[in-house]
Amino acid sequence: TNIACSGLFLGALAFSFFAKGLSGSYVKSISTQIERRFEIPSSLLGIIEGSFELGNLMVMILVSYLGPKVHRPKVIAVGCLIMSLGTFLSVMPHFLMGRISISVNNSSTSFSACSPTLSLHPSASDDMEAKTANSYLWMFVLMGNLLRGIGEAPVIPLGISYIDDFAKEENSAFYIGMVRTTGMVGPTLGYLLGAFCASLWVDIGIVDLDSLTINPKDTRWVGAWWIGFLICGIANFLSSLPFWFLPYSLPKEEEKRNTKELNISSVTAQVDYSAVEPQIQPKLKFSKAVKGDSIFLKLLGNPTFLVFLLLTIFQYNFMVALGTYEPKFMEQQFNVSLSNAIFLIGVILLPTAVLGMFLGSFITKKFKWLVTGMAKFSCITSIISYLLSLLYFMSDCEMLHVAGLTVSYSGFVCFLHHLIASCNSDCNCMLNQWDPVCGDNGITYMTACFAGCKSSTGSGKNMVFHNCSCMDIQSSGLSNFSAVLGQCQRESCTNKFPYFLVLLTVNAFTYFITVFRIISPDLKSFAVGTETLIGRLLGGLPAPIYFGALIDQTCLKWGTKSCGGLGSCRVYDTKQFSLAFQALLTIKYVFHVALISFSSASGGNSRVVLDFRGLKYLWCTGNTLHVVLQNIALQSCSCFIQNHFYSTIEGMHT
Repeated sequence: TNIACSGLFLGALAFSFFAKGLSGSYVKSISTQIERRFEIPSSLLGIIEGSFELGNLMVMILVSYLGPKVHRPKVIAVGCLIMSLGTFLSVMPHFLMGRISISVNNSSTSFSACSPTLSLHPSASDDMEAKTANSYLWMFVLMGNLLRGIGEAPVIPLGISYIDDFAKEENSAFYIGMVRTTGMVGPTLGYLLGAFCASLWVDIGIVDLDSLTINPKDTRWVGAWWIGFLICGIANFLSSLPFWFLPYSLPKEEEKRNTKELNISSVTAQVDYSAVEPQIQPKLKFSKAVKGDSIFLKLLGNPTFLVFLLLTIFQYNFMVALGTYEPKFMEQQFNVSLSNAIFLIGVILLPTAVLGMFLGSFITKKFKWLVTGMAKFSCITSIISYLLSLLYFMSDCEMLHVAGLTVSYSGFVCFLHHLIASCNSDCNCMLNQWDPVCGDNGITYMTACFAGCKSSTGSGKNMVFHNCSCMDIQSSGLSNFSAVLGQCQRESCTNKFPYFLVLLTVNAFTYFITVFRIISPDLKSFAVGTETLIGRLLGGLPAPIYFGALIDQTCLKWGTKSCGGLGSCRVYDTKQFSLAFQALLTIKYVFHVALISFSSASGGNSRVVLDFRGLKYLWCTGNTLHVVLQNIALQSCSCFIQNHFYSTIEGMHT
């Protein structure tokens, strides 16, 4: 029956939203693990992340053009299969690279302790960092992301348009909201899955975990990133199955409403033209979109749509950069493990996202806001969110004290980095190593050699180094001149950062509704496609690349590949790292407020007012409001809009 088919489609689409959200958020959550596994800089990681957007853009226009002409459920099924293939392809390097080699023995020379008689030689730490000579296997992950982007392209536009075609007006928004709300569980579980996998050693089941000399808080830790890819691939495959059994289209649900004639002489701002549905919704042809007098130019001529288009670009830039590099920032700034950072993002994401969408929708309906009201609400919540976010990024947690990098060997903050000091000048320390030890003076040393340690007791992760001459420099007689494996633990700041995520999603649903309500029905699908295309082209694609390159500039200590090249970063200048986020955040909200102000006040006395689904084209000049309604011609008349009087409404017949 039609009811059964519509229910099956809604359930299948909700699960596909869940599966793609699971995959997308999981890839974001374990991006740092991929960076460390392949020993690549953040800029290259950004290219891998951006490949998803590239794949999406490659087929976005084609999907928008062919959407009304193809069997949409089957196209969605093919897209889910392509996402599954891309996810499985990303796992391949794990089985081709072999395991990370770790050798542990009882000798302190294995950890580069000071020994004047030793010549420079590769140590066991080099073995631990020997990921593989096959340094280009990260391209499998890149190609997998590319395929995921291609596969995801048809899911949202074709799925929502299919719902809009069979659902009656009062049910369409509810169905779409239900599907999207269900889909929000996917990103949350994706982060939780990422947190779980990040807490496991990459070669779990192959190596003896008791032999590891590092823990998840160590910047050399590589989690079991590949496990989550397998789970996501299976989920995407299963999501494709129901769509094969759905028809080309479903009959429209019966409308139960009385159509009222429009009284042009009494047009006011509170009239909802979403209730005025045109008799025929013409399909948008690609050929019309490229002509000078086309619908495409009319769409771009809508100034408020351009406002939201620009907002989308800046929103994409910030959110993509935040989603990709936020776990790394938490790890470096707040001294938490990546798994804990990812977990905290995950557990905060679901309640705030659901609360934001439902609260935004409820408030909009409660106060019967039109687009201007929704824009103001979005602006206010965004400003509050900005202030809280700024406090988060400005939180003052002390930088990791590393002798020769962030502090001098005497313990004072320094700007000139001198790794070699008089206390370790005869130790033949290797400058490219990072096997940190924590001295009992609270300072971290790059290796036991740089601490000037002459002997050790114990083995494995319980090894303790003694007679560390560099600790004598700042000693007041209370130090034992000993050190243990691992960097020193700073006082945790983890209770400072969860709050800032709460308001980030409050305006999300209002923003989404706004985009739909400023465009006429026949342009709605094309408008959403255009917004997504431009947002991803100018936001989602370049953001992880340029922001990753910016983060690389804040690196203080790079890891080393087995072939001798630079690997992934071990220690960042957290203050500069924080400034990078603050700068991007500030730019985003400056434009946000400016553009919302433009939509609220244009030309001094006039306001740009967007309204209703029936509205096709609207702009203001002086005190004149220019309106184009679907199949409706307006002559000159007077009206009140948002408490501002407009002396004339000039109508155009379409």
